[in-house]
Amino acid sequence: MIFKPQIWINSVLDIDEDFLDKYNIKALVLDLDNTLSMHGNPAAENGIPEWLQHMKNIGVPMRIVSNNTNKRVAPLAKKLGLPFTANGCKPLTFGISKAIKIMGVPKKQVAVVGDQIFTDVIAGNIKGAVSVLVEPFHMESAWTFKLKRKAESLFFHRDYSKLETKEKK
Repeated sequence: MIFKPQIWINSVLDIDEDFLDKYNIKALVLDLDNTLSMHGNPAAENGIPEWLQHMKNIGVPMRIVSNNTNKRVAPLAKKLGLPFTANGCKPLTFGISKAIKIMGVPKKQVAVVGDQIFTDVIAGNIKGAVSVLVEPFHMESAWTFKLKRKAESLFFHRDYSKLETKEKK
């Protein structure tokens, strides 16, 4: 099913050598907002920089593919030392296809990791990569995010009630 992730984990921090070996994953396409960083935050969440460094140390190619703008993605990608594609147009696969081509890894050995079913999971599944759904760091309070999360719950029973909500200023 196009809406169903192949793997569902709490956080990218759950991805380690055993995980990569178990699923034969050689490269990672990573979403940015609510996967590596809270939406709109100019810094990564706790533990993310160290995890990224470990992944680099063990030779895992990684690239951020975000639907957000270059203005949002570029500064944080630079801080994290990761190449990126902004305006990724997920669930369309243009950005993911570009990332896979650049990394030079067969698509079946690439995990597309993100927090949204309607963008990250669908794009990964359409592309034929391994779709990995993570829990978002925080629930957004904007009505558009609430609507999207409600719609996601129709396809996949996901309990967002336990997640902290980020208030917009």
